[in-house]
Amino acid sequence: MNEDKSNNIFIFPRWTSVLRPAIAIGTLGGLLYATVVVAFGFSPWATDVGYAPVQPVPYSHALHIGQLGMDCRYCHNTVEHTAAAAIPPTQTCMNCHKTVRAASEQLIPVFESYSTGMPVEWVRVHDLPDYVFFNHSAHVRRGVGCVSCHGRIDTMEVVTQVKPLSMGWCLECHRNPEEHLRPVEFITQLDWVPEEDQLALGRRLRETNNINPPQDCNTCHR
Repeated sequence: MNEDKSNNIFIFPRWTSVLRPAIAIGTLGGLLYATVVVAFGFSPWATDVGYAPVQPVPYSHALHIGQLGMDCRYCHNTVEHTAAAAIPPTQTCMNCHKTVRAASEQLIPVFESYSTGMPVEWVRVHDLPDYVFFNHSAHVRRGVGCVSCHGRIDTMEVVTQVKPLSMGWCLECHRNPEEHLRPVEFITQLDWVPEEDQLALGRRLRETNNINPPQDCNTCHR
């Protein structure tokens, strides 16, 4: 006996069937969009780049380095010899400020630190995770300038993180160091511009100094 198909019951109108492809495409597109947004939102570019904490003393690198021409190594005096770039002790500040702007209210935390022996509680801006090892001396002594990681500090009233400092970002530099190599005498000259093509200079410096950055895991994760 043949079934009478004319008696079939449709819950939705027949025309709604054309919506199914559109719904499927919209759902997949929405999932892709959400994945991209979440991935970028939690990436170093979104969570760290732009970080500029308020410091206990409004220290201007634009003034000290950009205008007065102080060398980065005057304050960060271990950067060429140890893994860490030292935070300067209060005595370093007082070498100048015993006489320079000695009555400034902005420098009260420095004067109090000097009189009590308690350090100024500077807030770290570029703070790598504890499971990451980074050696400043290994980089600057081979010609990687401060600007490659920290940007144009000499123009900053407030120090701001401008690079993601992520694993992928570090590996990209290890794979292609030529973009960042410069003669070691210019590592702290933040406005330095090569007189020749940067890649050509980088290739020559890499070969001359036998620079072959490792890419194995235990280089940074020890």
